[in-house]
Amino acid sequence: MADKLKFAAALLLVIAGLAGFYLLGEQPMILRVLSVLAGLGAGAAVAWVTEPGQRFFAFGKESVTEAKKVVWPTRKETLQTTAAVFGFVVVMALFLWITDKSLEWVLYDLVLGWKKS
Repeated sequence: MADKLKFAAALLLVIAGLAGFYLLGEQPMILRVLSVLAGLGAGAAVAWVTEPGQRFFAFGKESVTEAKKVVWPTRKETLQTTAAVFGFVVVMALFLWITDKSLEWVLYDLVLGWKKS
């Protein structure tokens, strides 16, 4: 129950930061942006101390750790894969164009007899 109240307080802090942006409409933009950032920061700080918040941040840390384990492709591999995809797209475009023109010729010229001028 306490975690739900803390999350509600965090949400209210974020809403207060957003409301401050509009309430400070006559102030310089930097103050308005700081209002939003302060609300987001305070909301994140309150959410941090909840049990689901701790699990969320632990998940984020684990995600970064897993992303560091990924073997990213080299520049050469990326260019080769991109070229293969581009080539496949060109071949498919030509195939579909030839198919379309063939069906157009069969239907309009042979079947229906609507010769183009």
